Amino acid sequence: MFSSLKVRNFRLFATGQVISNSGTWMQRVAQDWLILELTHGSGTAVGIASGLQFLPLLLFSLWGGMIADRYPKRNVLLVTQATMGALAVILGVLVVTGVVQPWHVYLLAFGLGLATVVDNPTRQSFAVEMVGKPDLSNAIALNSAVFNLARIAGPAVAGLVIALVGTPTAFFLNAASYLAVIIGLKMMRPSELHPADLVVRAKGQLREGLAYVKSRPDLMLTLALIFFIATFGMNFAVTTALMSRVVFHTGAGKFGIASAVFAVGALIGALVAARRIKQGMRLLVATALAFGLFEIATSLMPTYWLFLVLLVPTGLTVISLSTAANASVQLNIPAEMRGRVMGIYMLVFLGGAPLGSPLTGWVAQEFGTRMAMAGGGIISVAATVVVGLLVVRLRGVPFRTWVARGRGSAVAMAYAAIRGAEPAGQRARRT
Repeated sequence: MFSSLKVRNFRLFATGQVISNSGTWMQRVAQDWLILELTHGSGTAVGIASGLQFLPLLLFSLWGGMIADRYPKRNVLLVTQATMGALAVILGVLVVTGVVQPWHVYLLAFGLGLATVVDNPTRQSFAVEMVGKPDLSNAIALNSAVFNLARIAGPAVAGLVIALVGTPTAFFLNAASYLAVIIGLKMMRPSELHPADLVVRAKGQLREGLAYVKSRPDLMLTLALIFFIATFGMNFAVTTALMSRVVFHTGAGKFGIASAVFAVGALIGALVAARRIKQGMRLLVATALAFGLFEIATSLMPTYWLFLVLLVPTGLTVISLSTAANASVQLNIPAEMRGRVMGIYMLVFLGGAPLGSPLTGWVAQEFGTRMAMAGGGIISVAATVVVGLLVVRLRGVPFRTWVARGRGSAVAMAYAAIRGAEPAGQRARRT
C-alpha cells in the first residue's frame, strides 16, 4: 500500500502536500462560508466563486500542460506554490481590514485558478519523475490519500478556526502551509529524479497533444466519463455547504464535519486504490455507477446524521474512480506527451466546474438543494451506462460476457486482497 514512500523525494513531496492541502481545504471552507455571509446565504454566489476558481482551467489548461512538458517540473512547482500562498495572504488582509466584498473573493478565486492551470498538470506528471513508472499507480493513489487526509483535517480545523477566531486566520494559515511544499521541493535530490526529456518549443504542439488523444479511443472514453461525472456529479463544495446550511440548518462547525466525513470515505477509497492490482474500463464503469447511485441516495437522507453516513461510501467511490482514471491515463502515454495529455485530463476533470458549479447552485436555489445533488447523481449514472455500452461495442464482446468477466476478476482480486497476494494467473501475466 505504501511502496512509493520508500523514495525519499516522494516522502518529502507527500509530507509537504499533507500540510499544504490541509491549508487549502481550510481556505476552501472559509471562502465558501465567507461568501455565504457576504451574500446572506446565496447558493448561486457560492457556485459562482467555485466556478470562477475553475474557469481558467477551462480556458488555459492545454497551455498549462505544455508548460509542464517544456520546463523542469520542480522549478515550475516552486513558482506556482509561492503564487498561491501570496493570493491567500491578500484575501486574509482584505477580510481583516473589513473591506472585503464578494467581487474580491471572485477575483482572487480566479487568480488562484490561473496558478492552478500550471500547477495541476505539472504536479500530476511530476509523480512519475519522483518514483518511476513501476510505482506510479501507487504514488497517484497515495497522492489522493494525502489529498483526502488533508481534506479531513482542513475542514474540521476550519470549522473550529472560523468559530473561535474568524475567517481571516484560516486564510493566513493556508498561506503559511505553502511553505511546507516549497521547503520539501528545495530539499529534494535532483540526482534521484527521473526527468522526462524537455520538449523544445515549436509550433503545433497543442494540436499534437489533441491529435494523440483523439487517436486513442480508450483515452477518449475515459475522458468522456470523467467529464460528465466531474462536471455534474462532483460539486460537493456547493452541495455540502448548502445541504449543511439550508437543508439541515447547521453552523460552521457541522459544515466542516460534513466535509471531513466525505473526506474519510475518500481517504479509504484512495488507500484501497493504492493496493489495487489492475486498472481498466470495467473498474472505471463499476466505480462510476456506484458513485452515481450513492450520490442520489445521499441527497434523499432525511436527517443530518444519515446524510453523514452516506457521504462515506460516496467519497470512497468517487476517489476510487478518479484515482483509477488518472493512473490508467498516465501509465499508457509516452513520457514526452505526459504534460500535454495531463493538461487535457485536468481540463476535462476540472474545467467543467465553471458550468457545473453555478448550474448546481442555480438548481439548488430554484428547485431545492436535494434536487441539485440528486441531479448530479442521475447524470453520472446515465453517462456511465452510455460509456459502458460504447466500451462493449468497441470491444465486440456481448454485454453479459463482459459483465461476467468483470465479476470474475473482481472476485479473484478480493480473494487475493484477503490472502495478501495477487491471483496466480495475474501474477504470471505481470511476470
